[in-house]
Amino acid sequence: MKKLAFFISTLCYAGYFPKAPGTFGSLVSLPVIFVINYNFGFTGLFLVTVIVFFISIFAVKKVLSYTEHDPSFVVVDEFIGQAVTFFLMAEKLKHSKSVIPYIVGFILFRLFDITKPFPVSYADKKMKNAAGVILDDIFAGIYAAIILYFITYFVKGL
Repeated sequence: MKKLAFFISTLCYAGYFPKAPGTFGSLVSLPVIFVINYNFGFTGLFLVTVIVFFISIFAVKKVLSYTEHDPSFVVVDEFIGQAVTFFLMAEKLKHSKSVIPYIVGFILFRLFDITKPFPVSYADKKMKNAAGVILDDIFAGIYAAIILYFITYFVKGL
């Protein structure tokens, strides 16, 4: 069970990337999110994100029993936050082959995940459990989703 928890929490070992594992976890999530959204739109993206969320709660909880709070190699939360980034745009991006909105969403998500404005910072610092590890990325994804929505609304062709 320990090996499975680490496998899931590290997003199939992507979290062991030597430099910027959170950014790398977000980056490797993008093609998966693109394929899910391209084929299934919001419904598919939402369902996969919810399933990954619940599986992650158990996996991250197990990993945290062996490590300190929010170790850098735990990057499954990056997948969840990165997916949330595209919730508002999912139907607009469904069947779109343009990767530009995904690149912009990636940058926005990383910006909010790194700078941690409130309530991202609250979840990160005050919630010392598996839910806190994941929730800060969900909040960062919500911020990124809102900004991405407005960018694509005002910048035509994006």
